[in-house]
Amino acid sequence: MKINEYQKLAMSTLNKELDKKDILINSVMGLCGESGEAIDIVKKWLAQGHELDKDHLAKELGDIAWYLAEAATALDLSLEDILQANLDKLKKRYPQGFDKNNSIHRKTDDL
Repeated sequence: MKINEYQKLAMSTLNKELDKKDILINSVMGLCGESGEAIDIVKKWLAQGHELDKDHLAKELGDIAWYLAEAATALDLSLEDILQANLDKLKKRYPQGFDKNNSIHRKTDDL
């Protein structure tokens, strides 16, 4: 499946009663909530002696993907464009791959 196809299919489950502003707000809150659920699984593994529940974590990552698609949709952007822009930014920031020094001494305008 292509990423934009995922976005289109996932958004078929979007709440049609929300306007663009509410869709964006819902998506960002959803990203925070689902990210919290993901880190809770990792916390239980790292700090509480649980086995890493990969299946549960994968489901939470899927929910994160859904909310990312919702945010992109609210902004009239495609996931493909967002992901490509991210790769372009990282290639500019780390042309030879990750470098600790470049990470520590990033330019203040390097978002």
